[in-house]
Amino acid sequence: MSNSATLLATYEAISELSAQMLDAARHADWARLTLLEKDCRWLIEHLRTAESPAAGDVSFRERKLQIIRKVLAEDAEIRDLVEPWMAELEALIGSGERARKLRLVYGARRR
Repeated sequence: MSNSATLLATYEAISELSAQMLDAARHADWARLTLLEKDCRWLIEHLRTAESPAAGDVSFRERKLQIIRKVLAEDAEIRDLVEPWMAELEALIGSGERARKLRLVYGARRR
């Protein structure tokens, strides 16, 4: 398999993972989303260390751009779905932290 084909296969795998991540986010399956995100991050790191194909490979560049645009659009939708959940989680953690602090302060004053 040529370097272009190998890299394109990696981009395609990232695209597939991105679609799965979007599906997980749409179903509020945060555990699955987290696992998929780790796999995707590993593939992206692999791309960073891979050798780039020849500059004249127009079909590679065009397909790569298509995939990147798709992944970016899915990423934006994932963020839109995750941000409200993250805000809710932060509020819960914050209220739990405040409750813990109150118990520490007022719990020590038991009669």
